[in-house]
Amino acid sequence: MYTKSIVRSGLVSLVLVLGASGVSVAMAAETVSAAKAPESISDAKTAGPVSGYDFLQKETQQMQDDDFLNPGMQWVESGKDMFNNLQGENGKTCASCHGKDGSKLDPKRIARYPVFNETLGKPVTLQGQVNTCWTKRLGHHQLPYDSEGPLKLEVFVHNLARGEKVNVQADGPMKPYYERGETIYRTRAGQLDMACSVCHDHNAGKKIRGNTLSQGQANGYPAYRLKHGSVAGLHSTFNECYRLFRASEMPPGNDDYTALEVYVTARGNGLAIETPGVRF
Repeated sequence: MYTKSIVRSGLVSLVLVLGASGVSVAMAAETVSAAKAPESISDAKTAGPVSGYDFLQKETQQMQDDDFLNPGMQWVESGKDMFNNLQGENGKTCASCHGKDGSKLDPKRIARYPVFNETLGKPVTLQGQVNTCWTKRLGHHQLPYDSEGPLKLEVFVHNLARGEKVNVQADGPMKPYYERGETIYRTRAGQLDMACSVCHDHNAGKKIRGNTLSQGQANGYPAYRLKHGSVAGLHSTFNECYRLFRASEMPPGNDDYTALEVYVTARGNGLAIETPGVRF
């Protein structure tokens, strides 16, 4: 059942590309469902958490590994400049509280986001916390979630924890949100009747067109997306998938996407943070 669904999603594009050459729908379906990933990740469905990095081509891995080649590092540098120098109405900067270049921030604390906020009574993402500081502590106007400014700051702060292990709480007060996120992750939606789990659980390690389906782990996000030529936040990436499903999108930063972020991040607990990852 799941293989048929993933075939359906790929056929829309595959038949357009291949049909003019006389390739049949049946052959296109076979291409999607039978193509295998490299042997090292062919067991991705049953393995423990595997970073999206392991599903990349060698050249893309080298791009991510080299700070001079990784295009996402430009966003880190821009975020650092904002962090150190962009003053609020009160004359303070992010560095006023957190030290120049984030020297007072705890990488292990960063690796725990999203975290439960007692005051709000719900989880807060790292970008959500950035926006709270931006408005309440610096006096700026609220910026749209996943817009350029908050993303640059999120990339910079998350990069400070690069190499730390993801450690998101999934029990206690976070449990209802983790479970809500899992429900969203496994619920089919849209004209293609797809769910996140169809690609990233049941077909991880297989190929669709030129891409290898990963486990959908979040440890590289915000990540530089080669297909867009810019850094993308996790919630914008959720919406991209929903567009592919031909399903209704949700506003980035809303409670459902926050719950989904809790789940997809916690399911990767133990993976090293790679921000900014490089992904297709």
